[in-house]
Amino acid sequence: MNENAFVSAVIVAAGSSRRMGGINKLLLDLGGKTVLERTVEAFDKNDDIDEIIITARQEDIKEYNALLSKYKKVKNIVVGGETRQKSVANGIAACDEKSTLLAIHDGARPLVTQQIISSTVSAAKEYGAASCAVPVKDTIKIIDKNSFITDTPDRASLRAVHTPQCFDKKLYCACVEKLGEKAKDMTDDCRLAELCGVKVKLTDSSYTNIKITTAEDIPFALSILKGE
Repeated sequence: MNENAFVSAVIVAAGSSRRMGGINKLLLDLGGKTVLERTVEAFDKNDDIDEIIITARQEDIKEYNALLSKYKKVKNIVVGGETRQKSVANGIAACDEKSTLLAIHDGARPLVTQQIISSTVSAAKEYGAASCAVPVKDTIKIIDKNSFITDTPDRASLRAVHTPQCFDKKLYCACVEKLGEKAKDMTDDCRLAELCGVKVKLTDSSYTNIKITTAEDIPFALSILKGE
């Protein structure tokens, strides 16, 4: 167990917002603050987080710097990459040399709670790799290339994975190095660990820890903020 870990939150905020029609969803208003401000604020006030690194598109860095200057734990805003994994790698490269544990989080998940952050960090300290997740509510079907059902997995064993996803930094970097080219297009950091034989501990997330992806997610997020 690594109780004295120096925890770096790497917030991935370099996406193209393609499903928002090119509008930067992280700058949309969410109850008087932007989506990105709410995300960063959650990590800034969490006692388990020591620093925050943000990855961004080059054209957004100036605006993000102005927007986030009030958050004391934000240490750097760096240019992301052409893939999510490359953006994460750029964020890790900018971490403090004391960094021993990573908390990788989607910039578009602004409603993450203090409990979710702390419990996932705590699990990663103990097990080396952890992610928050929720039970799947719907019945999931596996289909073939012609859209015919081939199997129905047991719903009790299925989880929808959220972020933060937290890892021992050396372990994560070793997985990236081991997988090489296979790692570059992965959109889920847990998958990196899985492919390297690392067991990932799941902690409880919440159905309110939503990712802002399309326009209709904003009013839904607002209703959550208002307790509706």
